[in-house]
Amino acid sequence: MFGHFYNEGMRKMTVAFGQVFNNIQIKRTGSDSTIQSIRVPLAYAPKEKFIQRLDQQSDLNNREFAVVLPRMGFEFTSISYDASRKRNTSLKRTVEDDTTAGKLKSMYTEVPYNMNFTLYIATKHVDDGLQVVEQILPYFTPEFVVTLKLENELAQKIDVPIILTSATSEYDYEGSFEDTRTLTWTLDFSVKANLYSPVKTSGIILDSAVIFKDMEAHLKD
Repeated sequence: MFGHFYNEGMRKMTVAFGQVFNNIQIKRTGSDSTIQSIRVPLAYAPKEKFIQRLDQQSDLNNREFAVVLPRMGFEFTSISYDASRKRNTSLKRTVEDDTTAGKLKSMYTEVPYNMNFTLYIATKHVDDGLQVVEQILPYFTPEFVVTLKLENELAQKIDVPIILTSATSEYDYEGSFEDTRTLTWTLDFSVKANLYSPVKTSGIILDSAVIFKDMEAHLKD
């Protein structure tokens, strides 16, 4: 029943989610009143790896760690079917095949799924974390809409809402009083995504035949 196809819908949605937060910057004022602008690096990483990399730094004041913080990481955590956006599954989208004359390309209507993502923000200073979060929260009311290009004749561009569901902060209080603390923000999002069935090619119906039964014979029956 099932055959191989890959529309890259989930992959493209993951990339699009990361692109939303790919240009976050913080600014710091030095002792001589100069302003330093730092772009916060973003990587795809599960929380365990994200925290582990921070824990491996024994001295948070050294130059190497100054490059590490602040930083952000995100991961795709779960997916669930969204029955509230369900459409008639028998509906089809159809376009003429540009490569083969007399052929049509068709695809069944999209299937709604909610993709859940988590964004992690780790900073050395409290103000750095507040700067990052404040550049994100005002755009989510509670949703932010991105346009996803699928590069498919039947679904070229779609608008996808990204909904912010929660935002929490946590201090790392472990260690001695001399140890530098880290502040971690965790932001959870739900993406109203769609998944698509494979594209199939079929011929165009050019002729049809209609057969009428004898009306008198039909009435006698």
